[in-house]
Formats: sequence, structure tokens, C-alpha cells
Amino acid sequence: MKFTHDVIVIGAGAAGLTAAGGCAMFGLKAALIERAEMGGECLNNGCVPSKALITAAKRAAEANEYERFGIQMAAAKVNWSGVHAHIHEAIAHIAPHDSQERFEEMGCDVYRGHAHFIGPRKVQVGDVELSAPKIVIATGSEPMVPPIEGLDSVPYLTNENIWDLDQLPQHLVIIGGGVIGMEMAQSFRRLGSEVTIIEPGELMGRDDPDSVAVVVEAMKAEGVMFVKGTAAKVTPGVLASLTVTLEDGQEVAGTHLLIATGRKARTEGYGLEEIGVELGRNGIKVDARRRTNLKHIYAIGDCREGPRLTHVSGYEGSNVALEITLGVPTKVDWSALPWCTYTDPEVAQIGMTEAQAREEFGDKLTVVREGFDHNERAIAEGDTRGHIKVMMVGKKVVGASIVGKNAGELLLPFSQLITGKASTFALGSAVVSYPTRSEITKAAAFSAWEGTVFGKVPTGYAKTRAWFRRMRPF
Repeated sequence: MKFTHDVIVIGAGAAGLTAAGGCAMFGLKAALIERAEMGGECLNNGCVPSKALITAAKRAAEANEYERFGIQMAAAKVNWSGVHAHIHEAIAHIAPHDSQERFEEMGCDVYRGHAHFIGPRKVQVGDVELSAPKIVIATGSEPMVPPIEGLDSVPYLTNENIWDLDQLPQHLVIIGGGVIGMEMAQSFRRLGSEVTIIEPGELMGRDDPDSVAVVVEAMKAEGVMFVKGTAAKVTPGVLASLTVTLEDGQEVAGTHLLIATGRKARTEGYGLEEIGVELGRNGIKVDARRRTNLKHIYAIGDCREGPRLTHVSGYEGSNVALEITLGVPTKVDWSALPWCTYTDPEVAQIGMTEAQAREEFGDKLTVVREGFDHNERAIAEGDTRGHIKVMMVGKKVVGASIVGKNAGELLLPFSQLITGKASTFALGSAVVSYPTRSEITKAAAFSAWEGTVFGKVPTGYAKTRAWFRRMRPF
């Protein structure tokens, strides 16, 4: 069979761009297919616009403190059109990095349109038929919209259309208390909206509860309202724009509704079932090398079963590109997987949470905890909220949970510790700039060795040497 390309990549988000670009840079003839905007979810609807909004909201929050540290400021005046422009300027600034032109310059053949498998090694895009010995599916994910009665009767928001709001919501009701729900709740509250979160389970359920508690307390203090329960019905309102009725009969009225109940893999309409690609509960089934049951077809990023994070997508794209180009079998390793929720304070996690580690290691687990209330940079900044928890088995780190200002920036050393590329002793004895928040990582690492360093043997030896010096000072 004569192929048109060496590899076909379906989807130009973080995963697909990395895979296609990597293959092209190694000299392979790569086809890259995208039906929507180049850059995918992160650039257009996720990481970039949400962080731009968070930054604007932070400026408003700082101004609304009025007087702090002896500095008097005027109350913030929010111009939503300016905030909206900032969000889209951020997208536009980054867009050239993910553009069709850039990837064509790298050597990719870029096709704009919907991809559909017409055989195990053939893909149709419009009137064009492509074929390759290796195919990578990177079709991403989309908002998971629950089957709530009456939801279609109101113009509800998701992370895909909230960036197009032409006005600041008066009262934003959010169904879902995960990452998206919590970040959006705090941001819109800081910009002046009333905000209510409806969540039936635990807020930010995948994170450490002690960390989440710090964030919830902060958001409650800022005026975010939390309602525990399951949304059963949505109705257009009379006095308000809409009303959400919970299963227990509670009613929450608002002007805008955001659905933030998670993501589902985008797998429909590509002909996957026709060629026999096996699907799981929420995504394409893959092995550790990201291969589907058809071993020449890979699935990476949000479309497969597994964690949905932009940096994971990039990691998988790199792995698959190396395997396809150089034949290096590359397995994913989630032992040091980091993630961060960009609330204020931030919540950052790498490896196992305390609950996960206790379930696996039981009494063998040791948890080291250090608070920012002892960190001198945090004290000087007037923000001592939060702490770090390090989960250890012996001296081996298996996870770390951090909540506090810029918590995500403090995860890197723990990636090295978990993977065995560095030791807690090395981190605990490192020279760290003073005063910085990163000193808390050194403090936590040193705490792991404190009992050993100052144990009976070392202290006994030190006392003996001191005794000899007293007896023979010269």
C-alpha cells in the first residue's frame, strides 16, 4: 500500500501539535488535521483565557482592599469590555505559536476540516483522502453537560462560550465545584458579580481536603456562596433570569448559569467504531505507550482515558513522536504528575495525596507539614495562608500537597524527589535564596531528616567531641 504520509495527526491542540511538530522536525511527512481553531482547548477556551481573567480579577481584588500596608487606594472600577479585551488579546498574542503557518513552516501538511476514518490506515478530510502507517488521535474533550430538566430553556454557559459574554453577570450560578467552577467563581466575584456554586459532592474532590478547606474559607470571606446539593431542574425566571431547583427543593436564582461539571472525551463522528477502535467509559482505551487496541493508532490528550491536563497532553505528544520517529517505546509515568488550581490561594498537587498514600502504604506513611505562617517572606507579604504537606515512605517522597500564594511554582523540586532524581537530604541541605516562599520546600525536606540528623548517634558523637575539646583545648 502506498501511503500519502508517514503519520497522520487528528487534532491541533496541545497533544496533536506536539506530536505532529515533533514528527515533522525529525523529517517525517506529517499530516495535521484540525476542524476548528488551531491551538485547541487550552489556547481558545481553557488555560489562556481563564488565566487572563484570573489576573484581571486579582487586580480588582487588590484595589478593593482599599488600604493595606499603609497604602490607600481607590475602589476598583470594573470595565467588563476592557476585561473582555484583555482576555482576547492574550489569546491573540499566543495564537501565532500554534498557527497553521508555523506548523507548515515546520514541515507539516495542515488540513482544515473534519476527519473521518475510512479504513484502519485511511482518513478522509473533505474531498481529500489521506493514508499513513501511523495515526495519532488527539481530538480533545468538550464540556460534559448533565441531563438537567429544562436546561435547554436557558442560554447556559460553558467554558467554551463564557469568554464571549458582552456584560458582567449580575449573579452567576455555577453548577460544579471542580477546577473550572472554583476558578471562575472567585474571578467573577472579585470583578463584582454575585456568585453561587452548587455542588453535590466534595469541592475540588481530587485535591487534598486540608488544602481545599483553606481555599473555601478564603472564597467565603470574599462573598462566594456555596450550596450543597444536586441540580434537578432549571427554569427561566420572572424576577431573575433563571432559577435552579435542587433535588431537595432548594431554589437558587441568578442571571447567568455556568455548567462546570467536568469534561468528556471527543470521540463521536470520527468513524472509530467502524474501524474497531475500543472505547472506554470516558475516552479511548490506550496502553502505557498510548496505543489503542489497533497498535498503529495512538490516542493522546483529552480524548483518551486518563488525566486531562495541558502539560500531560504535551508530555504524551512528545512520547508518541519519539516512538514513531525513533522507535523508542515510551511509557507514561504518572507517579510525579503535577496539577494546580489557580484560585487565590493556589492549590498544587504532585504525586499522591495524603488519602491516596494512606490507602496504599498505611502505617508506613509519614506526613511532614510546614505552614507559611513560619515563612518569613509570607509574613513580610502579609499573606501566610496555607501550608505544605509532604507524603513520605521512609525517606522516599510519594506526594506533596501545597496551598498558598504561588503554590504551583513550588512543585518542581518534588518532581525530582518523587522520580528519584534528587533526594530529600539534598533538598534539605540546599542553599535557598532568602527570603523566598520556596524556603518552605527546604524546611519540609529537612524535617524528614531532622530525627536522623539530631538522633542519638550524631548528638552523642558531637557531645563526645565537645568534651574532648574542653579537656584538651589546645
